[in-house]
Amino acid sequence: QVHVAESGGGSVQPGGSLRLSCATSGSYFGIGAMGWYRQVLGKTRGLVARIMSDRSTNYADSVKGRFTISRDNAKNTVYLQMNSLKPEDTAVYYCNAEVYMGGGSFTTYWGQGTQVTVSS
Repeated sequence: QVHVAESGGGSVQPGGSLRLSCATSGSYFGIGAMGWYRQVLGKTRGLVARIMSDRSTNYADSVKGRFTISRDNAKNTVYLQMNSLKPEDTAVYYCNAEVYMGGGSFTTYWGQGTQVTVSS
């Protein structure tokens, strides 16, 4: 059984910062890519940032220069540092992890999401 859990969401004023964390636990052989996605009610979930096992990264254009994704492989944790937050960043943020269970393939697991609200 694999469990992915986000933490660190909350409310912040425009221009503020938040740091999200996401820990993966359970029984598996390893973790490949980890990523952050966000979803606004009534819209599809979209990529925010993704980090590969070699720590290469990619970001949505809307967050480049403001958000930074990082990972601690010893803790099986991925982070999202969000600076200069804007009201349009308001969403539920989801984490996922591509977990290697053996047999040559990866399985993607999702967390339950954490709400981020940017408002004055």
